[in-house]
Amino acid sequence: MLPLLVKGVYFSYDGKPVLRGVNLSVGEGEVVSIIGPNGAGKSTLIKLIAGILPPQAGEIEILGCPLQRWNRKKLAQVMALVPQGAYIPPTFSVWESIFLGRAPYLSFPGIARERDIKAIEKAMRWVKIEHLKDSLVGELSGGERQRVILARALAQEPKILLLDEPTAHLDIHHQVSILGLIRKFAREEGLAVLGVLHDLNLASFFSDRIILLGYGKVLAQGTPEEVIKREKLKEAYGSEITVIPRPGNSHRPIVLPELNSGHGL
Repeated sequence: MLPLLVKGVYFSYDGKPVLRGVNLSVGEGEVVSIIGPNGAGKSTLIKLIAGILPPQAGEIEILGCPLQRWNRKKLAQVMALVPQGAYIPPTFSVWESIFLGRAPYLSFPGIARERDIKAIEKAMRWVKIEHLKDSLVGELSGGERQRVILARALAQEPKILLLDEPTAHLDIHHQVSILGLIRKFAREEGLAVLGVLHDLNLASFFSDRIILLGYGKVLAQGTPEEVIKREKLKEAYGSEITVIPRPGNSHRPIVLPELNSGHGL
C-alpha cells in the first residue's frame, strides 16, 4: 500500500484549468520533488493533497483510503504540511511552537502527556535544536526558524510530509542542511516526502524521483537522471538550459542556464 497516490486529478480556478489529469505516487521512505515553472500548478497540487482544496475530478488516496473519507483530526495524525511562509508567533518559545504539532492528539488543549513530550524531544533531536528549546522564536535566525517549523511538522509523527518550498529565502548552507535532514528522516523513519522545489540542482541532488509539471500536467517523472534533461526542461520552462553530469555522481545531473543575446549578458 502506497502512502500517497494521486490519480487523474483535475483542478481549475474560475474556469481556468490549472491541473489536467495529474498522476503521481510516493512510497514509504521516498523523497519526491515537484519542479516546474511559475503557474504550473505545483502549490495547488500540494493544497489538493493536503485537503485544503477539493479536486474537481480524479482521486487522492492516503494510506489506501480516499482523501474525502478522512476526518481532519485523523488526517493530521498521518500527514503534515510545511506551507510557504509558515508562521509561528514570535513570542512563543521553541518548545511551545513544536508543541503545536501535537494538537491532533490532544484531548485537553494545552496539556502535554508523556507521549507528546517524547515526540517533541525526538523532533528537536532530529533537527538539532535541543539547545534552543527555551529560546523565543522571534530571536532565531531564518535557518533556525525553518528548523522549528520542520520540527513542528515532525512532532505530528506523520507518515506523509508535504513541503511547499521549504528552503525559500534560506542561504545555500541552510538549504542543504534542511533538505539533508528531511532525506535522512525519510530514510530512517520510512516517511513519504513530497515537496515543491524551485532549485533544480537541489531537486536533482536530494530527490529519489522528480515530477516535472508544465501546462498543468506531468511532462516527465522518474529519477533525476531521467527527468533533468535539456529537452524536457526547455519544454517546461521555455529557456535554453545546459545539463551536465555531476562530478562523482552522474545520476544526479547539474543544471546551468545558457546566456545568449536574448537572455542576460
